[in-house]
Amino acid sequence: MISTITDPAYRPSRRACDLGPAFYDVVEPARFPAHVLRYRNRAWARRVGLDGLSDDDWIAAMARFEPLPDNIPEALAFRYHGHQFRSYNDELGDGRGFLYAQLVDDRGRLLDLGTKGSGQTPYSRFGDGRLTLKGGVREVLATAMLEALGVDTSKSFSLIETGEALERNDEPSPTRSSVLVRLSHSHIRIGTFQRLRTLGEVDDLARLVDYVVETYYPELLPETGAARALGLFRAVRRRVARVGAQWMTAGFAHGVLNTDNINVTGESFDYGPWRFVPTLDPGFTAAYFDRTGLYAFGAQPEALAWNLGRFAECLLPFAPREELQAALDAFADDFGDAFQEEVLRRLGLAESDDAAARARLSEAWWRFLYESQVPFAQPWHDWFGGLASAARAARSPVAEVYEHATFAPVRDALAAFSAKDANALGHSYFSRATPCTMMIDGVERIWDGIAEHDDWSAFAAGLAAIEDMAEALGTGR
Repeated sequence: MISTITDPAYRPSRRACDLGPAFYDVVEPARFPAHVLRYRNRAWARRVGLDGLSDDDWIAAMARFEPLPDNIPEALAFRYHGHQFRSYNDELGDGRGFLYAQLVDDRGRLLDLGTKGSGQTPYSRFGDGRLTLKGGVREVLATAMLEALGVDTSKSFSLIETGEALERNDEPSPTRSSVLVRLSHSHIRIGTFQRLRTLGEVDDLARLVDYVVETYYPELLPETGAARALGLFRAVRRRVARVGAQWMTAGFAHGVLNTDNINVTGESFDYGPWRFVPTLDPGFTAAYFDRTGLYAFGAQPEALAWNLGRFAECLLPFAPREELQAALDAFADDFGDAFQEEVLRRLGLAESDDAAARARLSEAWWRFLYESQVPFAQPWHDWFGGLASAARAARSPVAEVYEHATFAPVRDALAAFSAKDANALGHSYFSRATPCTMMIDGVERIWDGIAEHDDWSAFAAGLAAIEDMAEALGTGR
């Protein structure tokens, strides 16, 4: 039992308990036969005051789930419904995870410690409540890469191998087991609202609206009634549009954009069959079971808008349909603005008030990526800093394509922008011919070393390369 934590950065909270038992079930964590610490996120542990834990105390907190001091006393499995590939499912909920601690970070945000692979709950259905070690490794790599690319994402906080042999249809079995702890900005999903709306529990739905406003959007506290509900919808819409734009400029295909995978803070989370696109291919799918391309790379903005439509339906008891529809219709503008801003950020360019110049660059850039079919990540690397990096881009493995007519509009559009931080261009990372990436073949190579030889060196090297990139791009912690 961890009796005290003296680090002043440790700021515990029990805010989730205020929702009450209508929203969650108290559950018992699984007991595992072994605990081998494979990953601990020291950077984020420092920010929330947990970096001082010994390995034994870390395992006690992150695998045995002993309550942290002055924190949530029991593990809470949240209830929710959701549309899965557009079909409504009322048998969902935290089926292999729970919320068990909350922490306030150095920005004053309330963050949750939640699990994946921590045992069965009332919502496990036919599942064993476990997570494969490969699934845990993949999520650590995904979240590290996305954070380095500037995407608002949950953080992989801890990965512990747990000594069980699991049977899976989509992996060679038996396969190794693990438990993952995520650090997330909220556990409230669109599906959390959908459950209450479907069950007709309007009073609890109203409580949930107030909870989300008070906890994540306090700027809306002066609003009441319809104004509060509409304000909440608009705020969530803007956050969701932003993360969608971040996915697109990162070349990231989430794979499973069901309503239960959309967080009310807009933070990206729940990484299953994710992939990064090799080239700009709107039809690229991450999930082998997405046979129609519903959640294809290029369809992600539309999928997010559809999910927001389901969120708007949940707010109909509190706001007029016409006003909610008008607010939903504004998603396209939000996404377009966010996309232009994210193109500038990903290219290391200073912000600009020139809307026409922003539009010209983002359109020319995206058209070039599509028409040239160069490796998606390469031009972002070559032209980081804009025309200030022209000499470096001329030494790129794909330099020849920059001499083609398809790139001329990009070069012209870049002339309107300057580097956000010219000094950053001297970072050693930019001496690399190719950028750090996390393509599926690289992920599989990392896993093969672990699976075949228990060799974690490629995993560590991959994370180190990501950290170096984050420092160069200015997204490092």
